[in-house]
Amino acid sequence: MATYPSPCSSSSTSSTPFSFKNETRQFNKVITLLREAHSSSRWVSQIRLRIPARKHFQLKSSNGHPLNAVSFNDGSLLGSSAVSGSPVGKEQTEPRGKVFPISDSENVESKLSITVVGASGDLAKKKIFPALFALYYEDCLPENFVVFGYARTEMTDEELRNVISTTLTCRIDQRENCEGKMDQFLKRCFYHAGQYNSEEHFAELDRKLKEKEAGSKSNRLFYLSIPPNIFVDVVRCASVRASSANGWTRVIVEKPFGRDSESSAQLTKCLKHYLTEDQIFRIDHYLGKELVENLSVLRFSNLVFEPVWSRNYIRNVQLIFSEDFGTEGRGGYFDKYGIIRDIMQNHLLQILALFAMETPVSLDAEDIRNEKVKVIRSMRPLLLEDVVVGQYKGHSKGSKSYPAYIDDPTVPKDSRTPTFAAAALFIDNARWDGVPFLMKAGKALHTKRAEIRVQFRHVPGNLYKRNFGTDLDKATNELVLRVQPDEAIYLKINNKVPGLGMRLDRSDLNLLYRSRYPAEIPDAYERLLLDAIEGERRLFIRSDELDAAWALFTPLLKQLDEKKIVPELYPYGSRGPVGPHYLAAKHNVRWGDLGDDD
Repeated sequence: MATYPSPCSSSSTSSTPFSFKNETRQFNKVITLLREAHSSSRWVSQIRLRIPARKHFQLKSSNGHPLNAVSFNDGSLLGSSAVSGSPVGKEQTEPRGKVFPISDSENVESKLSITVVGASGDLAKKKIFPALFALYYEDCLPENFVVFGYARTEMTDEELRNVISTTLTCRIDQRENCEGKMDQFLKRCFYHAGQYNSEEHFAELDRKLKEKEAGSKSNRLFYLSIPPNIFVDVVRCASVRASSANGWTRVIVEKPFGRDSESSAQLTKCLKHYLTEDQIFRIDHYLGKELVENLSVLRFSNLVFEPVWSRNYIRNVQLIFSEDFGTEGRGGYFDKYGIIRDIMQNHLLQILALFAMETPVSLDAEDIRNEKVKVIRSMRPLLLEDVVVGQYKGHSKGSKSYPAYIDDPTVPKDSRTPTFAAAALFIDNARWDGVPFLMKAGKALHTKRAEIRVQFRHVPGNLYKRNFGTDLDKATNELVLRVQPDEAIYLKINNKVPGLGMRLDRSDLNLLYRSRYPAEIPDAYERLLLDAIEGERRLFIRSDELDAAWALFTPLLKQLDEKKIVPELYPYGSRGPVGPHYLAAKHNVRWGDLGDDD
């Protein structure tokens, strides 16, 4: 039989019998490979070419990463129609660099709609609207945005603008025309009156939002500046009637997140009936404070601190919160919660978790929140004997009289709600075993303050202990992070007083923010609102983190209630009750803020 050389052979000397079947099979393989190669190159080309075409506004998030890497489009890069419907020949003749549209909606510009629910309340007027204006003033908001106020109060757009204009302020370090920027911002503010549980009223809000969005891709942020008992009603109505149809919808929820484990779990369950966890942003404004933000930077980017951040060198940690005013104007609300729920279970515990957590894998939100949850779950159950509660009483100083907590007409005369509390907490893990974490929080005290104090251990075999006398606590190094007011970081060290004798003194290595950084520090709400807009969740509380926090405090709260513990009274404007000093002494600790008002 005659043989013929194969057209696909790599050598002219090798030959195979001619066969139409073999020839056809090889030809089909070549066609298949060409198609796959073309499809692959076209797919890669589309991804590469489409990325610059996506709409971003230039921002920097609070974790330091550029936020233009986060798009308003939460969908995938390629839709189902991305690689279909175009003839191969036409695709090959397209000029290099042309963008292949996936769908008409991709070319539609996105618009941000922010709805402040509870717009007539104090929080909205004093914090939320000013924070939004500050972001606009600093060019941190996208070009296309609108702000809607929603509340039960009947009000026109112009009336809302008049109300919030009195609380808007401009950055002192900006040269741009403040009045002009303010007018531009107010023109973007609108109002809609409605009931919080009315789907019909939220449907009307939706129609107004769509008018302003004018066919653009809409991204909607709802800020719930309302009492917690109507959270679920608003979320239900907003989710069913006013969610974005072609973009993302996110909801910021203000504390308190329940009163105990049971009510918190029920609230979370109800919210998740209408929203996913990624849509819920539980805000704790203390996590947006500059010094709290700087806590992880101080620890993880400075070699001098990380090696000593453990039980081997740290003797105790103190988290101190005090306000120099009482519950004037909100006694009825406060009486339902008390200082433990209002301050300790959220603000101070969140700071403690950030302080004590292990090094996260990255600055990604989930990595950081995972480490925080581990810390809270490692904490020893709170014992009643490690807690002191107090309540301020009336006090006269000179010609001025200060009211007692129960003098508030909205507070029951027999109220046992604490306005002051101190507690000793312990973390049962390898890093912090045996180190007391002391919390102290109170109202109507002698000063306004929020700070973290880290007291280090005594120097072993200190050569200069004779110079300090018997009070070695005065010779202890102490790191202080003052969260408010007058943000500062200072380290207390021992040094020799200049002169011929050997006299030691305690001095501060001080970083006072107002001296080092004269620019105005952004308000915490500005940072948190910006992060919510950009989908950065690092400074917001996850549901399992909230569960762990309530699991720690709920048994204590139940004991205080069941045993009817009467709070120790302390005068308005004093340093608080005596009990915390005995609590500190029990754990061989001295409060660092005694006589230290610098």
